[in-house]
Amino acid sequence: MPKTQVSTDALRSPNGVFSQATVIEATGRLVFVSGMTARRPDGGIAGVGDVREQTRQVCENVKSAVEAAGGTLEDVCRVDVYVRNMEDFAKIHEIRAQYFTEPLPASTMVEVSKLAHPDYLIEISAIAVVS
Repeated sequence: MPKTQVSTDALRSPNGVFSQATVIEATGRLVFVSGMTARRPDGGIAGVGDVREQTRQVCENVKSAVEAAGGTLEDVCRVDVYVRNMEDFAKIHEIRAQYFTEPLPASTMVEVSKLAHPDYLIEISAIAVVS
């Protein structure tokens, strides 16, 4: 499945680990990954109070869901990121860069006042096209 990162001088270059847009020549299956949190397989919450460690666990959870559907993180074309503190943007993208490579998925990040558990600092949902 060819995935292309879109870049145009008509828009400001992204300052994080995402593209302005992503084009997918879709001949595969769409995989919609529900919002993943820092919940570990044993039920505990990883990295309480540590946004980097929570982001790492969230990315691992997204990766596991996509792999269970027969794909890889390279198949992810869009992520939506919900954070408790937008000041953590650079820390989050430091970890995201370890999971997502070019061509990067399109992305939206928004700050929210609450997530499903008071210890959650980040949640990510994703869309992938798996061939």
